[in-house]
Amino acid sequence: MTAVLFLCAGAVGALLRLAAGVLVCTWQALLVVNVAGSAVLGAVLGADVSAATTTVLGVGFCGAVTTFSSFALEARSLGMRWGSAYVALTVAGACAAASITMSL
Repeated sequence: MTAVLFLCAGAVGALLRLAAGVLVCTWQALLVVNVAGSAVLGAVLGADVSAATTTVLGVGFCGAVTTFSSFALEARSLGMRWGSAYVALTVAGACAAASITMSL
C-alpha cells in the first residue's frame, strides 16, 4: 500500500510542479516551489508520523515537487553571476524553511 501511495504522492507533486512552471514560468516561481516544498518536508520530518508517511509525503510528494533538474537548468540559464545568486538564495531559503517548520 505504501508503494501505491508513494506513486500517487509523487504524481501529485510532479503535476503541481508542472502547473507552477506553466502558469508562472520564471525563476521566482521555481524558488517559491522549492522553498515551499522544503517547508513541507521540514514539517513532515518534525511531526511524529510513521516511516511510511514520511516516505510517501517526504520522498514521494516533496521529492517530486522540488526537482533538482529544474533547479539546475534554471541556475545555468541565468548565467554565472545571477545563477550563483539564485543558487545561494534557493539553498538558504530551503534550509531556513525546513529548519523553521521542523522545529514547530
